[in-house]
Amino acid sequence: MTAPSAQPGTIITQPPPPAANRESRIAAHSHIKGLGLADDGTAMESSQGFVGQRNAREALGLHLALLRQGRHSGRPLLLVGPPGTGKTALAVALSQELGSKVPFCAVVGSEVFSGEVKKTEVLGSCFRRAIGLRIKETKEVYEGEVTELTPSEAENPLSGYGKTISHVIVGLKTVKGTKQLRLDPSVYEAIQKERVVVGDVIYIEANTGAVKRVGRSDAYATEYDLEAEEYVPLPKGDVHKRKELVQDVTLHDLDMANARPQGGQDIMSVMGQLVKGGRTEVTDKLRREINKVVDKYIEQGVAELVPGVLFIDEVHMLDMECFTYLNRALESPLSPYVVFASNRGICTIRGTEFDGSFSAGIRSPHGIPVDLLDRCMIVKTEPYSRDEVRSVVDTRTRVEGIAVTPEALDRLADEGEKSSLRYALQLLTPASILAKTAGRTDVGVSDIDELGSLFLDTKRSTNVLKDLDANTKVY
Repeated sequence: MTAPSAQPGTIITQPPPPAANRESRIAAHSHIKGLGLADDGTAMESSQGFVGQRNAREALGLHLALLRQGRHSGRPLLLVGPPGTGKTALAVALSQELGSKVPFCAVVGSEVFSGEVKKTEVLGSCFRRAIGLRIKETKEVYEGEVTELTPSEAENPLSGYGKTISHVIVGLKTVKGTKQLRLDPSVYEAIQKERVVVGDVIYIEANTGAVKRVGRSDAYATEYDLEAEEYVPLPKGDVHKRKELVQDVTLHDLDMANARPQGGQDIMSVMGQLVKGGRTEVTDKLRREINKVVDKYIEQGVAELVPGVLFIDEVHMLDMECFTYLNRALESPLSPYVVFASNRGICTIRGTEFDGSFSAGIRSPHGIPVDLLDRCMIVKTEPYSRDEVRSVVDTRTRVEGIAVTPEALDRLADEGEKSSLRYALQLLTPASILAKTAGRTDVGVSDIDELGSLFLDTKRSTNVLKDLDANTKVY
């Protein structure tokens, strides 16, 4: 069944074009590739870049099984533990296990506070970002290798000077045959934007005129000895065919496309608005209309709902209004799987400091109201042992390509146990720079000792402040 094409006054259900691939960078959790669980669900000591936190990983593995069965919507997961114990890493591992086709939206509690958009609107958009829609469409397309590309010029009717393109002749070839098309000038503009030349494999959507360059025909693969070109085989079947396309989009993308549509109603003009800046509030009325269309598509079998994961780090930074909104949003039938994280114990809930008789505020575990806390499945993370710190540092040295002697690795493990894992990891790159400056390829103990005199960890910095003179407060 084919999804209806967008008409003026209807809801746009076309996904945005795929984002350009960024150059891979080494980030804080680049080494995390999954939860590191065995087939029976038990956590291995070190696997998929994850070390330690075996109980927490096994709990998330059970949570992951519930997600895949679709039985965990509306019941959030809360990760609690001291700073630097891998709460964010657990959320990253969960997203890696779910795969790239499942939406994963990560935010920090303080991100919802904005002078432009309401707090509840920011949370609502985050919820919509974490809900995917897989649209299956059967489109009529013309596909093949370009054998002819001839624009036809005519006199410009608006002025006596210059010429304009009246139409363009495009020849397409497949394994089964060839076909010559006479196309509108607007299609020629799309062909120019895709930088199509003779020998490229393209397809043109019959109803919108959108042009997509697939690659260069493999018949030209031996034309050059070296070039950065992707070669594809000659398409099979007829030039004019019905092609089934599966496209993934989030509900937030549909909200944005319908909140400010400009120009035409085709996919190129509509989705071009998504790259423009500015934050726009989406009304509840528009979201209800979009939800109706989504429900209709799901009933017709055209689309499939893909609940993703919304990860809210530092959840204690939210205030009472946000928690009240979360209580309602979690009960919605269109709710993603929500994971919270907090490193606080019993603290004051934000927004209750001057609430009537509670002038000091309402205190609650993890800074979360008890009614929302009662909905959560709580997972605790433990501080890392020395051996686990050493294993994590060793993993990061391999990811970052830094050679470290065993003695220096032991010294970094001691520093991580004495101060924190983050401090030990932060010493890796500066230590490699010191080693290179000294003409050595491996990081040694002397490099770690020199960094210890240059940079203070949290505990040493705190002790320095405690030893300051009470009157002068100077170093």
